[in-house]
Amino acid sequence: MVIRIGTRASELARWQAHEVARLVRAHDPTLDVRLVELTTPGDQLADLPLERMEGTGFFTSTLERALLDREIEVAVHSYKDLPVVLTPGLVVAAVPARGPVEDALCAAGGSRLADLPRGARVGTSSLRRIAQVRALRPDLELQPLRGNVPTRLERVRRGDLDAVVVALAGIARLGLEGHVTEIFPTWDLLPAPAQGALAIQVREDDAALRRSLCALEDHSVRSAVEAERAVLHALRGGCSVPVGASARAAGDRVVLEAGVFSPHGDRALRVRVEGDEPAAVGREAAERLLGQGAGQILADLERRPMVAPGAPR
Repeated sequence: MVIRIGTRASELARWQAHEVARLVRAHDPTLDVRLVELTTPGDQLADLPLERMEGTGFFTSTLERALLDREIEVAVHSYKDLPVVLTPGLVVAAVPARGPVEDALCAAGGSRLADLPRGARVGTSSLRRIAQVRALRPDLELQPLRGNVPTRLERVRRGDLDAVVVALAGIARLGLEGHVTEIFPTWDLLPAPAQGALAIQVREDDAALRRSLCALEDHSVRSAVEAERAVLHALRGGCSVPVGASARAAGDRVVLEAGVFSPHGDRALRVRVEGDEPAAVGREAAERLLGQGAGQILADLERRPMVAPGAPR
């Protein structure tokens, strides 16, 4: 049986696809697993701000279309890139073991965030990171950041930036941990919903493949990710916003911390919710955040364009 796994062409996406291929082969060595590289709009539009792309389908729609057109049997995604409203006809068949969820600082000279000089240039790639880093260090000059992980690190090496803030999972998967100068605990920098998790997506009607891939499922990760994504869904219906969420399974229960942050660094709302049903925990967290004023933060974001990172405010 041939299983074609679709992936984006970036180094990190290929790593993720190769890891899933390894897991599939380990479960059933008789399968003929092949990788198919596809270019997505998110890869082509290199200048578009990342906050307009994560969770909106820019990085996933091409793979999903290839699945529906039966050009591939499996698509591997960074789960945080999948829209919270899933595409009809497709399902996430398995969520394997998760990578680290935290964000990390990679700074010149081995600096931690507190050690960076006033006005240091720090590259970030999302409103969520901009908001939380500004709250910690409002004196820094935050600059938009795109490109793959090695490209971002190269900007620090060249001196274009003094530091970058990136997902630790991507750094670890590429074996680049030596560049990390600080790992932010989630109470300082809440990660994106589903950060560090992979989604193995297939056609809903491919029952045999779905049954086979169940062996790759990590149920505790699935529960955590469902709670995190439910927050985002309840707050904004899938659009990418300055929302952070981090959940963990504790026995049969899920413990979730979630937050909404003003991109200007002047407001940070956080809640902690625990319960038995992941989606319900996420919805309750969203309701509590809205009760604290999260709706106003999101409405302000709609009414006025985001101030460019580093610009006068």
